[in-house]
Amino acid sequence: MREAVAAAASAVTGLVGDRASGWDRAGRLPEDVVRKLGAAGHLTAQVPARYGGPGWSSADSGEFTAHVGSLCGSLRSVMTSQGMAAWAVERLGDPAQAADLLPRLASGGTAAVAFSEPEAGSDLSAVATTVTADGDGLSLTGRKSWVTAAEYADLFLVVARMDEGGAVAVVPRTAPGVTVRRIADPLGCRAAGHADVRFDAVRLPPGSLLGGGRQPLPLLVTTALAYGRISVAWGCVGILRACVAAAVGHARSRQQFGRPLGRHQLVARHLADLWAAEQVATRACEYASRRWDENAADLVTAVVLAKYVSAGHAARGAAAAVQVLASAGARDGHVVARAYRDAKLMEIIEGSNEMCQLILADHALGRP
Repeated sequence: MREAVAAAASAVTGLVGDRASGWDRAGRLPEDVVRKLGAAGHLTAQVPARYGGPGWSSADSGEFTAHVGSLCGSLRSVMTSQGMAAWAVERLGDPAQAADLLPRLASGGTAAVAFSEPEAGSDLSAVATTVTADGDGLSLTGRKSWVTAAEYADLFLVVARMDEGGAVAVVPRTAPGVTVRRIADPLGCRAAGHADVRFDAVRLPPGSLLGGGRQPLPLLVTTALAYGRISVAWGCVGILRACVAAAVGHARSRQQFGRPLGRHQLVARHLADLWAAEQVATRACEYASRRWDENAADLVTAVVLAKYVSAGHAARGAAAAVQVLASAGARDGHVVARAYRDAKLMEIIEGSNEMCQLILADHALGRP
């Protein structure tokens, strides 16, 4: 399996090359790059082989995610979105839905998961999107905000209310009533295809709800978020690795006051903290992936811890890298400038740092 991961990493390195900064400035990934990665199964590394996916472990998928994250945060974000969609189908869908959707997602089809709304972020009780029975089918109405990879998606997995519970509706992008509006110039991951999406009385066939719907709303969201959180955490490891490489390279080659920049103690402190941050984030992610692969009882806590630790370290580490490079790294498109913006978003998405702190505090207090 390690050989397959190494081969996939090499293929993505060749595909991205030095183009990530251009994609970031343009605010869009080339469609052929997304489709090539999808067709190779690289957007859905953990989809089981019986559905046409690579069937990698969380540990192998995580290292691959970190590699992609070190190259291009936007591409990693699309990978996370696709993986979340596939995980939701695998965990929540019935056998027929899994047999239909997973091979499509593992062979080039694209999907995005729609959670947040204008008035509903961390507060699930405020979700207003609804799916209702309508004749011999279903009707979906609502608005979703900041849907990652929406610009590239063939399908949307939409979290909605249904009767007294919730549902995840599978919605084709081409369905009448679906409107995708790109978010212009987001702070970070500018090419990840973030968009606001409207669903105006979208008609759907009765089999469009994963598992038939009417499940507890928190279960639906946390199922997909679990995958998203560990993927984001590994992506933050990639951000840190890119920052270490850039900062160390600059500190070795740049001369100030007759000696390499890295030999000045205050700069060396930044380098030490940055390297330590990458090491700590890596260990937290390795532990979370190990618990994931073991399906351990503390899986959820381990994943939240990895996301919280890695996102915080990535944001602080990227700031340190910009400080070391100074004006050399402050140019739009530079790897550490992108890392600085991308990392800040990682402290917000898939459960803000504050929400992670509340979950971890409950764990420390021994609450269920």
